[in-house]
Amino acid sequence: MATILDRIVARKRLEVAAAEAREPVVELRRRLVDAPPVRDFFAAVSRPGAIRLIAEFKRKSPSAGVIRPGATVEEVVSSYWRAGASALSVLTDGEGFGGSLDDLVAARAAVPLPVLRKEFVVDRRQVIEARVHGADAVLLIAECLDDCLLRSLYGEIIDLGMTPLVELHDESHLPRLLSIGATLIGINNRDLRTMTTDLDHVLRLRQRVPGECTLVAESGIRSREDVRRLEAAGIGAMLVGESLLKAADPGAAAAALLADD
Repeated sequence: MATILDRIVARKRLEVAAAEAREPVVELRRRLVDAPPVRDFFAAVSRPGAIRLIAEFKRKSPSAGVIRPGATVEEVVSSYWRAGASALSVLTDGEGFGGSLDDLVAARAAVPLPVLRKEFVVDRRQVIEARVHGADAVLLIAECLDDCLLRSLYGEIIDLGMTPLVELHDESHLPRLLSIGATLIGINNRDLRTMTTDLDHVLRLRQRVPGECTLVAESGIRSREDVRRLEAAGIGAMLVGESLLKAADPGAAAAALLADD
């Protein structure tokens, strides 16, 4: 039986094919010359010291529905920046999350932070789109990609000057990530096949990730106590979205996660 993730990947392939019909990738590539300079996402989230926050903007999710009606990209990401976030993540998937590449463009224009295109990437076209629209980093999800495509897309991101954030949920994928030289590794506490979340998942896998890699904890982070647990385990960065966007003041919620104890 097809999982939620299987259905998303199938939809993405259809979306890529439709986009290719509208504008072949050879034409899309010509637009790279007009892309803004790359900001160093890796440096921003891997600096030594306290855990770094990658604060996310998304309009909705399959599980939560519309998260913050009426919110604008500019007001939310500006509040994140003022709160001390080190980088941004922007959901560009339309059907499941209500996002678009326009949201990515707006976020980058609003603040000087580096921006991750968070998307279900299954084709190099999506990587090129990301850079054309000002992305500084691109998410790759191991569960979506075979070995050949994972390596190829990783190389494409590097070639375009961006940072790959390579994510896994199932620990069996970790050797694949290490074999391609991934140094920024995300562990998603949400199983995208079932959408269940367990913050302890990243803590269990922490010891399997080499110390020279920067580890990003993703999903299920809601309180300063959660952050303390991540910091105690030596996790370098966290990607947080839904809990911030559901708060009365997303910037204040971000600041609370980063508060000095």
